[in-house]
Amino acid sequence: MQKASIRRLFLIKYTMFITTEQTPNPNTLKFGVGKEVRGDATPLFFKKDTANNPKAKAPIVEALFKIDDIESVFFGSDFITVGKNENTEWWIVKPDILGTIMDHSDEPYVTEVEPVENKLDHELDEEQLEINTKIKDLLDQKVRPAVALDGGDIIFHSYQQGTVYLEMHGSCAGCPSSTATLKAGIENMMKHYIPEVHSVEAVG
Repeated sequence: MQKASIRRLFLIKYTMFITTEQTPNPNTLKFGVGKEVRGDATPLFFKKDTANNPKAKAPIVEALFKIDDIESVFFGSDFITVGKNENTEWWIVKPDILGTIMDHSDEPYVTEVEPVENKLDHELDEEQLEINTKIKDLLDQKVRPAVALDGGDIIFHSYQQGTVYLEMHGSCAGCPSSTATLKAGIENMMKHYIPEVHSVEAVG
């Protein structure tokens, strides 16, 4: 009992600047950390036990994945979204998440990010490149700022034969409402502004 009380006092004292927000995805929480995480740089999304994670130096990600049932970590502009296994409860893992964020608060959460080159762009003709640019601009202006408020991100993956393929990151990944958002929201908007687009699908 005494140890539990000490831990609660520690968390109250040292996590006052961290805000926690629920997201539309019940298996993710958005943690406002009171400082820049990625700023204006490209957001980063890490999944546990996968070889396709961004190549970056981020010790906090490794530490968070050591917490039982933590499945994903997303770095936004000034927040970190953490995803858990659906079979565990937040009250079990949240104290360890807060403690881990605090343990790494005196240093940048991520450094030495290796840029990813989209090799497909070099293989596209001028017309396809123009469509890609329109899609990316539309996402940047009308979609990504809105989903960032909920701790997520939607990234352009590719455009092929009238279909736009998007990657769902952070709270958007695995969210029950993501399909409705894609079809009722993003797809209709894309088709309105870009006549070449006929459908939108999620990948990854």
